[in-house]
Amino acid sequence: MDRSSRPKLGFIGTGVVATALARGLSDAGYEVVAVHGRNRRRTEALARSLSGAVAAPSRQAVADAADVAVLAVSDDAIAAVAASIRWSPGRAAVHCNGAASLDLLQAASDAGAEVGVLHPLQSFASADQAQRLMRGSAFRVEASSGRLQGLLEQMAIAVGGRPFVLGANPTLYHVSAVLASNYFVTLLDLASALWPEFGATREEGLRALLPLVRGTIENVDRLGIPAALTGPIARGDAGTVAHHLEVLGELAPHVVPVYKELALHTVSVALAKGTIDRDRARLLTETLSGAGALAESAGAVSDESEGGAGCE
Repeated sequence: MDRSSRPKLGFIGTGVVATALARGLSDAGYEVVAVHGRNRRRTEALARSLSGAVAAPSRQAVADAADVAVLAVSDDAIAAVAASIRWSPGRAAVHCNGAASLDLLQAASDAGAEVGVLHPLQSFASADQAQRLMRGSAFRVEASSGRLQGLLEQMAIAVGGRPFVLGANPTLYHVSAVLASNYFVTLLDLASALWPEFGATREEGLRALLPLVRGTIENVDRLGIPAALTGPIARGDAGTVAHHLEVLGELAPHVVPVYKELALHTVSVALAKGTIDRDRARLLTETLSGAGALAESAGAVSDESEGGAGCE
């Protein structure tokens, strides 16, 4: 497997990530020679969409045909799938798990194969969307050799990605991604679920909130953090925060712990932005910690707060 040449690729797994990577790399001129998945119909459909690929009858057939076999299977299955294959020197096994190290491919490594990680840092709901979103996305790349490292970086670039090498702790990297992506969906679920309390539907709420979300993301992209922060905590408006907690306690008490935890962290972001001082931060923290009925005094303080910036 020459570092300067493009390897023959095989894919074990036919889900969204496998399909998007296989199609993207095939479109970029890579030869995908074989694919295999548990669902025969989906395997054959993926093979038909790739020039020259065959629907392999087994995982072993993929590993035998390809220079680089990509194990795009569920995270919990990677080690077992790798162990089920007879690997040989000169071949490579690659997984797509953002949270794991090369250790999941120990069986392949023990047999003399090179091992690596190719993880697109993106949220994929469908293969077509995934192939589009890979362009511009970061790709975590790790390999047991410089040769495979170079090949994986080239593959990431070929589909429009930006490869990067993780210094340490892939689990923490994955936690960061989960917080930014998966739990963002959960926050929107909590936010839209409040809308029926004031006479609208959840669907109407989500449609109304999405432009706000897009504007916030644009602000973060353009201004960065903490400059993009707006809202009552950025303004030091402890009276509004106290009223939020009061209403949530009556109508949606399950949201209160989430609101408090996020708000407490937001106080530190507002301090970093410089729109509140330490006295105002202390008042906000006391309000969020439930240290007495502070709504009245907080309202008096918030009269002096920064106005205008952001109705949310």
